[in-house]
Amino acid sequence: QVQLAESGGGLVQAGGSLRLSCAASGRTFSSYTMGWFRQAPGREREFVAATNWNSGRTYYAESVKGRFTISRDNAKNTVYLQMNSLKPEDTAVYYCAAELKLLLIRLPTPRDFGSWGQGTQVTVSS
Repeated sequence: QVQLAESGGGLVQAGGSLRLSCAASGRTFSSYTMGWFRQAPGREREFVAATNWNSGRTYYAESVKGRFTISRDNAKNTVYLQMNSLKPEDTAVYYCAAELKLLLIRLPTPRDFGSWGQGTQVTVSS
């Protein structure tokens, strides 16, 4: 399994931006489909964004479409989540996830991914 470490979380005012990073260990990063999920207190972990390992196609939850952008740099073994126009309802712990050669044909669920980071807190104040 790949080891994942998120960074970049913090406190931001509504309307602001943050960029999360997720650094992965190993030499086969380019073969992993990468995803971002989030979990707010008292709620289930939910899908945010993902990028397919082979096509680079991206997927987004409706709640973040047009505001968040997922990207990856295979040379740096890193996936990013650029978050713009943040809202208080975006407040959550954000998790990076990876799965080897996962082919996405629908929006993924947490069960689709076998490797997870520890999470980074994002707090959006109103």
